[in-house]
Amino acid sequence: MPRPPVIEQLNWNEIFDSGVEFGSWCAGAEDEKNIEEIRSRIASLSVPESCVEKIQSLPRSVHVLVFAEDWCGDVIRHVPVLEQLASLSEAVSTRYLSRIDAPSVFARFLTNGGEAIPKFVFLNAEFTEYGNWGPMPSCCRELIARGKACNDVASARKEVSRKYAEDAACEVAFGEISELLALGGGQAKPA
Repeated sequence: MPRPPVIEQLNWNEIFDSGVEFGSWCAGAEDEKNIEEIRSRIASLSVPESCVEKIQSLPRSVHVLVFAEDWCGDVIRHVPVLEQLASLSEAVSTRYLSRIDAPSVFARFLTNGGEAIPKFVFLNAEFTEYGNWGPMPSCCRELIARGKACNDVASARKEVSRKYAEDAACEVAFGEISELLALGGGQAKPA
């Protein structure tokens, strides 16, 4: 019987350290208008109260490796959510890479076979990967997957746009991302 391929073990600490902090990522952006939009969203979004205490009381460090490029609409929409949450606690640190910076790492996080961004990779205090998120909330990822399965991605994208319009405050993304941060930061998932 043939043996399954062995996936290379990653040094997540080294990969995380190869990324840049949010400010440096912004400084190296392709389009300043997109960065202005990201910064504007950071300033205008309000973190739901249900997330604030959860993040502020993290007992351990959480590291988030972010694959993102500023031209992407989902990056513009969801990076501000992550950065708002990260700003609530010194326990949360983020580093940014483009897909080109670490293609063999990013290839492990394809969405429905595609290179969708942003992709947030969650690492605990010991730099062990324990989860990932992106490029959009789970309900929207499911819609896109169904659209691809039915060969009607255009309708799925319209439905995702409708969901985004209904959730302009990004409450679904805040909830999902804060749950992942809390899980890696040593807080038990609620029953």
